[in-house]
Amino acid sequence: MAALGFVLPGATVARADVLSAGVSATPTGQEMAPGFLGASFEYRALHQYTGRDPRAVDPALLGLLGGLAPGQSPVIRIGGDSTDGTWWPIRGQIAQGGIYYALTKGWLRTTQALAADLKAKLILGINLAAGRPAIAAAEGRAFMEGIGRRYIDAFEIGNEPDLYPVFPWYKDRRGHIYRARGHGYDLSAYTKQFSQWARVLPNVPLAGPAVSGPGWLGKLGSFIGTAPRVGMVTYHRYPLRACVTDPTSPGFPSIPNLLADGASAGLAAPMAPFINVTHRHNLPFRVAEMNSASCQGAKGVSDTFASALWALDTMFQFASVGVDGVNFHMLPGSNYELFTVSHNSTGAWQAFVHPEYYGLLMFAQAFPPGARLLKTTAPAGPVKVWATQGGDGVVRVTLINKDPSAEHDVSLSVPGATTPASLETLSAPSVSATDGVTLGGQSFGPETTTGTLPAPATTPVAPVAGTYTVPLPAGSAAMLTIGAAGGDGGGGGIGLTKRR
Repeated sequence: MAALGFVLPGATVARADVLSAGVSATPTGQEMAPGFLGASFEYRALHQYTGRDPRAVDPALLGLLGGLAPGQSPVIRIGGDSTDGTWWPIRGQIAQGGIYYALTKGWLRTTQALAADLKAKLILGINLAAGRPAIAAAEGRAFMEGIGRRYIDAFEIGNEPDLYPVFPWYKDRRGHIYRARGHGYDLSAYTKQFSQWARVLPNVPLAGPAVSGPGWLGKLGSFIGTAPRVGMVTYHRYPLRACVTDPTSPGFPSIPNLLADGASAGLAAPMAPFINVTHRHNLPFRVAEMNSASCQGAKGVSDTFASALWALDTMFQFASVGVDGVNFHMLPGSNYELFTVSHNSTGAWQAFVHPEYYGLLMFAQAFPPGARLLKTTAPAGPVKVWATQGGDGVVRVTLINKDPSAEHDVSLSVPGATTPASLETLSAPSVSATDGVTLGGQSFGPETTTGTLPAPATTPVAPVAGTYTVPLPAGSAAMLTIGAAGGDGGGGGIGLTKRR
């Protein structure tokens, strides 16, 4: 299907190629867990999203966070760099140089209201860099009393402690640099301190090692077996680095690098051994902080439609290797912000939704809780094909064209499919677009006060001998829903065998 538009006399229109792909009846991997998709916020910035009135938390924020986990309890992580810069003030003590943010009763009330409104579970970072168990204990007590145990999923001990010897914790007025730990700090040393912190913190599951890369995880089994009360293994990962200035580096933040397989499949595959170790200990493995590029993202990359296609494919890649949950990190003014909130002329909350959020929203629709991946076949290249089958038998096939300049249509074989399916598209003017994104023909537009999209407009697609033909314009994605929830709404499935 060629792109629509005017054609000059005598010009020829290039025809899109047609790729053959197939969906198997064989499920693979684990069931999708509730709360798989969530956001991650900094302590110091949370109020900028929620507001300061616990009786009226920003409704646009509530709608947008709820959209990532429809009908579920979202898992929200609060931490990031501010984990080790935050404390609950202790009477008679002065904050250390690296501590710059003081929690208050107002902060606790508003955060508790956010969790209550969403029925959310919170992963709360606990200051480790300060090296003082008393600070951790004070934080833990404040969280228990001000937020409540029912809303706390885990305390995450420290933030990327593998980088403590690398990056400064703070610089004093004389310019002297202080690091949170010396160069000999390793997983063994972290585990000992983790145990110290466990002794003084309230009886809540603990999360760690919260590392930024794989360096420490070769000994993950030892950490899990030694550290007390570990309830969740957390890992932080970004495919690109906005701090990199060398365009030839694979970590350089560019749209081609973000759309390359190394930023999606290449990010997920190395996690598999660590996930296997974690699951052997019957624990969840959560990527508690991630986004397109570290150092707050890159303008012209992280804020473009390319990030939506990347996020959509990457979430499937993560699920395929057994990741149990993901939190997308964001803070006001960052280039990878999922949405930017503000007040309009009447003082009401509004949000501008960035492209990446649309990709995550499609993933949330395509892979609901309880669904499992189905095996697919497709040629190597920029088109990615993912399929899931829900507990109700509904099959959803997600097709992603990461080629920014060429249409690639898909001839999709689904054995046993005889009923029309419904097609929902994700599109934008180009992969470099920062607005104009639509999902199912709907858009949040320049502002939303509710954080919710109207019901999608879908197109019926009838199979011919069990094969659906789906057009995939350059830089776009589509979801084909087959079964009880798709097509004409009739029928109870498509004949795929449901296996457990």
